[in-house]
Amino acid sequence: MSKKAGIKIHLILLLIVVAVFIWSAIKPVGYRIWTLEVLPAVIGLLVVIAIYKKFQLTTLSYFIIAILSIFTFIGGHYTYSEVPLFNWIKDDFHFERNHYDRFGHFLKGLLIIVIREILIRKSSLSKGKWLASLSLSVALAISALYEIIEWLVSIITHGGKASKDFLGTQGDIWDSQWDMSLTLAGSIIALILLTSVHNKYLRKKSDG
Repeated sequence: MSKKAGIKIHLILLLIVVAVFIWSAIKPVGYRIWTLEVLPAVIGLLVVIAIYKKFQLTTLSYFIIAILSIFTFIGGHYTYSEVPLFNWIKDDFHFERNHYDRFGHFLKGLLIIVIREILIRKSSLSKGKWLASLSLSVALAISALYEIIEWLVSIITHGGKASKDFLGTQGDIWDSQWDMSLTLAGSIIALILLTSVHNKYLRKKSDG
């Protein structure tokens, strides 16, 4: 893939993400909960855009960032516990809760590929067990940090409706543990399935 083709794909991904963001902002369930949900993704996207010329990631990493951003914007629009498709799954399969939030934390395991790329390109770590271990540790640390932020928001807002929607526990006292465990599982699966593909993208990046 040529450099121009790569930039074109990156631009298309950005336009899709922006389009979903605009849709997400139109009449969400509530603008307070929407802001809480989408803010982390917006900050992350702004950072990625700001450093694009100085530190351009592989197209695979941009695909992952786009997928996670879109997933977050959808959750922000409906709230994670009320996404229609997963409400239908909940009702049809007689689940006790809407699993969009749980699926989202599992999907966040994909972020480990972005973490892996940054470590490879910005540290002296070589590909191998130490790289995989440290990537997993960083992915878990980010997941734990997000749970801490959710907890702090709940304390600061004195447990109002927006903070309860943001927490999204749906009555499960072990929700934070489930979220972190699913991120760990998603990260391990992403490493197993995408490492070889990621290495090919990295080689093309270095050759280009």
